[in-house]
Amino acid sequence: MKLLSNMKKQYQAVTAEEAVKVIKSGDHVHISSVSNVPQCLVRAMCDRGRAGELKNVYIHHLHTEGAAPYVNPEFEGIFQHNAFFVGANVRESVQKGLADYIPVFLGETSKLYRERYIKCNVAMIQVCPPDKFGYVSLGSSVDATLAAMESAEFVIAVVNKHVPRTFGDALVHISRINVFVEDDSPLLTVDMPEPNEVEKTIGRYCAELIEDGACLQMGIGSIPNAILSCLHNHKNIGIHTEMFSDGILPLVKKGVITGDNKKLNKGKIVSTFVMGSKKIYDFIDGNHEVLLMDVEYTNDPFIIAHQPKMTSINSGIQIDLSGQVCADSLGERIYSGVGGQIDYVYGSSRSKGGKAIIAMPSTTRKGINKIVPALDLGSGAVTTRNHIHWFVTEYGAVNLYGRSLQERAKLIISVAHPQFQEQLDEAAFKRFGPHFHYLWNNIV
Repeated sequence: MKLLSNMKKQYQAVTAEEAVKVIKSGDHVHISSVSNVPQCLVRAMCDRGRAGELKNVYIHHLHTEGAAPYVNPEFEGIFQHNAFFVGANVRESVQKGLADYIPVFLGETSKLYRERYIKCNVAMIQVCPPDKFGYVSLGSSVDATLAAMESAEFVIAVVNKHVPRTFGDALVHISRINVFVEDDSPLLTVDMPEPNEVEKTIGRYCAELIEDGACLQMGIGSIPNAILSCLHNHKNIGIHTEMFSDGILPLVKKGVITGDNKKLNKGKIVSTFVMGSKKIYDFIDGNHEVLLMDVEYTNDPFIIAHQPKMTSINSGIQIDLSGQVCADSLGERIYSGVGGQIDYVYGSSRSKGGKAIIAMPSTTRKGINKIVPALDLGSGAVTTRNHIHWFVTEYGAVNLYGRSLQERAKLIISVAHPQFQEQLDEAAFKRFGPHFHYLWNNIV
């Protein structure tokens, strides 16, 4: 190790190549997630694998942005990818069987480490420079990384000036880190697509369901952005979510997002990770109004339920006529993961005045129907028919809670694309019998 000459530095730094020498064959390695991936450590680890120094190393993480070379065919038998969520950078490898996925609620990923269902020999993380008291921050991603650090035999931290200093559970003391590497590569950014007309319409329907004083959870993408763009006349909105992005910034600036009606963390924006442009990373940097918390806290349904008017908005790949929502797979092929959908659907449904919303276009961009008589063979029912409440498409919003199978089938068909309503109606008639047609005038 070399002692850094700057006396303000409170640690010694080594190269990434030196740091990853602690990884042994058979180890379980956690990589911090989303935009906060320590890419220099990933590259150095893969170089060791390429040199024949490692085999059977297990890689765990949530969704990550950027390169994920450890899933490439050249590393078969060297790295085994067992992630808690499948992003675009590993999706093809998972579908080909070169990598794998652990089905788990996002809120329980920390539990996997803390209760030793999964070992963590080495945690590879990225942090901001330490303050004068020796505290660094996990920046834009706390999620399961804090639990991995607590469980790890060895923690390697990349100190990066671009990592925002965030608060809440994100702050950790340098004494909890074994070795430091310095790398000032900019954080990975994600551009948010502009919503199309279908997504804007869905956004308006969802916005009509959101009350003043509501506390929101929503994911990333065009539909959340479309919803947020419709909330400029709302008042006293709070945020308790697993993630947020640039879409909240105009609402914070306008004073729509205040959090004054929250029961827990009143006035604070609470999340477990943040993903978006440099603007959102600048917003959370040093901002005491934002708390980045352990995913075991943000995604605990019973904590979520404490927020009055908790309103969750999630999406899906398919929904069947009974209300089962597939959100993780295309048939037998894993597309993403369970994530936090059920954490928030269940938590919101238990909240006083809360609403659990599943919102999605009625068809894919290629015109394939997403509302089907039965989920495709092998598809995962992430939100079960017992959990679903509100369902929204560009053709309207329907509340399925407390409805019978036949009643909810009629309601779901009513917000399907008109092109497919007749064949869905025929499928329902075949399933339920002649009485089904009687419901048309009485339910819809």
